[in-house]
Amino acid sequence: MRYKLNILGTRGVPAAYGGFETFAERLSLFLVDKGWEVTVYCQSCGRGSLSESFWKGIRRVEIPVRRDDGLGSMMFDWKATHHALSQEGIFLTLGYNTAIFNLLQRLKGQTNIINMDGIEWRRAKWGRSAKAWFWMNEYAACRIGNHLVADHPVIKEHLIARARPEKITVIPYGADEVLDADSRQLASYGVEPGHFSVVIARPEPENSLLEIVRAFSRTERGHKLLVLGDLKPERNPFHRSVMSAASDEVIFPGAIYELFIVQALRFFSRFYLHGHRVGGTNPSLVEALGAGCAIIAYDNPFNRWVAGSGAAYFGDEEACADLLDELLTDETSVRYMKAASRERFRAGYKWSDVLNEYERLLVHWYPA
Repeated sequence: MRYKLNILGTRGVPAAYGGFETFAERLSLFLVDKGWEVTVYCQSCGRGSLSESFWKGIRRVEIPVRRDDGLGSMMFDWKATHHALSQEGIFLTLGYNTAIFNLLQRLKGQTNIINMDGIEWRRAKWGRSAKAWFWMNEYAACRIGNHLVADHPVIKEHLIARARPEKITVIPYGADEVLDADSRQLASYGVEPGHFSVVIARPEPENSLLEIVRAFSRTERGHKLLVLGDLKPERNPFHRSVMSAASDEVIFPGAIYELFIVQALRFFSRFYLHGHRVGGTNPSLVEALGAGCAIIAYDNPFNRWVAGSGAAYFGDEEACADLLDELLTDETSVRYMKAASRERFRAGYKWSDVLNEYERLLVHWYPA
C-alpha cells in the first residue's frame, strides 16, 4: 500500500514562519523518503486560483488569499478544507483554530488527526471575541477529530475534560542536536562566546519579556543580553516599554530567521532565558535543549516537563534577577546545566524519535 497524507493548518512548506511549518516540513520530508505521498496546503497572499507544485517530492497545493491577517488565515483554512474533501488518504490538521470547518471532513468520512497545539484561548493577547472563537473551536476539535495529538501531558490533562483519554496521544515537538556552530556569526552582534545570554520569543506580555529585561537590567553585569524578536516600539506600547526598560547591555537585533545564525547564538550563549507562561512543548525551548543551552525558564508545569530538573526556574522579576546574580559567575552550575540539557534532549526530543512516533500513529489510523 502507498500511504497518502494531507497536512492542513500551516502556512506551508518550505518552512518560513513558525514551529508548525518547521514540523510540517520535517514530517513531510521524512515520510516522502519512506515512500509516502504527502500533500501540504500552502497559504500565499494575493489573488487568483489554486495552483499546485512539487518541492522535494512534496505536493504543494497553494491557495492565495487577499489578506495577510487572522481573517486571511480563516479564509485559507476554509478553502483548504473544502479542497481536501476531494482527496484520498489520511489527514493531519495542525492546530484547532478553525476546527469547526473540519466537520465537513467528518461528515465525508475522512480520517483526520488534529494536533491540538497550546491552549490558545487562555492567551492574554486575545480579546473576548477571539477567546470565545478559540474556545469553541477547541471544543469542536475534541468532538470532530478522529484522534488528537497533545504535545505535552498537561495539554492532554486539559483536553480530557472534552475527550476520552484513549483518544489523545502525547507526542512532543522535536529539534536537531547542535554539536558545533560558527562563532564568526557572533561578530555582527558585538558578542563573544560565553559572554552573552539570549532570549528568543514573540514580544508579547505572556512571554515575560519585560520581566526578563528588567531583571537583567537592574545592575551592570559585564555581560550582554540578546533579545531576538520583531519589536516595533513606534507602534506597540508593550514593545516600547520593553526597550525603555533595557540597560546598555541589552541588544535588540530584531527577528533573525537564518537557522545557522540562531543556532550559533544558542550554542555559544551562557544562558537561554525562556519566559513563556502558557502553551505546551514550546519549539524554541526544545531547540535550546538540542543546542546544549543552560536554561533559565519561567516556572510552570509546561516548562518544567520539557526542560527537566537541570534548568533553573523563576516565578517573577525578582526571582529572575536573583538567578542572574547567582548564576552568571557560577561556572560549575553552567557546566552542569548545559550537560543536563543535552541529556534531557536525547531522552525524547530528537526529530527521529518524534517523526517515527507520528508515522506509527498515522499508520494505525490509516483508513482501511
